[in-house]
Amino acid sequence: MTKIRISTVAAAGAAIALLPVAAWAQQTSPDFGRYGWGPHMMGWGGGWPGMIFGPIFMILALAIVVAIAVLLVRWLGGPWQAAAAHQPPPARTSLDILKERFARGEIDKQEFEERRRILGE
Repeated sequence: MTKIRISTVAAAGAAIALLPVAAWAQQTSPDFGRYGWGPHMMGWGGGWPGMIFGPIFMILALAIVVAIAVLLVRWLGGPWQAAAAHQPPPARTSLDILKERFARGEIDKQEFEERRRILGE
C-alpha cells in the first residue's frame, strides 16, 4: 500500500468542503438591485459627484464641534477681562519737585516759600 501524505488529504478535503461555498458565491440573486445596494447605491450612480459630499460634511461637522467647544470654554470661563491699557505714571508737578528739594535740604525754607508763591501765581 502506498503512503499518502496527510497534508495532501487535508488539502483535498478542504477543496471539496469549499466547493459548495464557491458555487453559492458565484450565483447572482434575482433581486440584486431590489434593496438599493451594490455599485450604484441609492441612485447616486457612483463616482466623484457622490463622493465629494463625504469630506465636505466631515469638515462641516468638525467645524461645528470646534465652535461648540470654543463657546463652551468661553461660557465656563466667565466674562472676559481685557488687560488695562498701559498708562504712564502720572507726571510729577513742579510743586512736587520743589517739596522734594526742600526735603533733601537743597533749598532753605525762605527759598521754598518764595518759589511756592511764584508757582502758585
